[in-house]
Amino acid sequence: MPRLLAIHCHPDDLEFLCAGTLALLADRGWSLHMATMTPGDCGSADRSAEEISTIRRREAAAAADVIKAEYTCLEERDLCIFHEPQTQRKVTELLRRVRPNVVITGSLQDYMADHEVTSYLVRNACFNAPIKNYETMAEHPAPPLDEIPTLYYTDALEGMDVYGDPIPPHFYVDITETFETKRNMLACHESQRSWLLAHHGVDEYLLAMERWAAKRGSEIGVQYAEAYRQHRGHAYPHENILAKELNGLVHDKK
Repeated sequence: MPRLLAIHCHPDDLEFLCAGTLALLADRGWSLHMATMTPGDCGSADRSAEEISTIRRREAAAAADVIKAEYTCLEERDLCIFHEPQTQRKVTELLRRVRPNVVITGSLQDYMADHEVTSYLVRNACFNAPIKNYETMAEHPAPPLDEIPTLYYTDALEGMDVYGDPIPPHFYVDITETFETKRNMLACHESQRSWLLAHHGVDEYLLAMERWAAKRGSEIGVQYAEAYRQHRGHAYPHENILAKELNGLVHDKK
């Protein structure tokens, strides 16, 4: 059975950016694992870090359960994700424990450093995980992977890099048939909707996601889509496994 690890920074990032694709793969029998670097401990205007972390872990687990995925939080802290040896080991150990064929993470360029560093850590972990002499220092370490997994990046927020310029996708996944599942997964994150209202003055959490999925869909002539780039640098697999598995639902830009 194919195994996929989707890992991003905060609870709700994956739901916003790739849950439709995850639901398609769940329907096809894939084993799925969703992970976040943090429990979203800064994501509240009126609750303590400990209290909001407990709530957001629970929301993330509930969202994962919609598609029968496992959920892990790596227990880093918001605004404090750095490329440090202990953090890199932690992400690599997660890959070795989950043993995915495919990994999805966030864009290497995004609107905030937490997202970008998470992506960098995951990229390195994919490369590191098969290296026998790379030790994660875990109490009960998992064995190295047999090979580097296939790596994909989701959209950045609004599809733009740090300069506000568009990041062109390599391909799109038509998620029209699983859009309601994606919406249901994101709706599990009620505390984040409240936080965005207080911090950003935004009270359209689900509508913002729908507009973005519709925009990406319009670029390939379908109702809703998610966009991806594939890491095809030296030593990483080049075959587009998602295109092969999802067949007619994967499109290049028209």
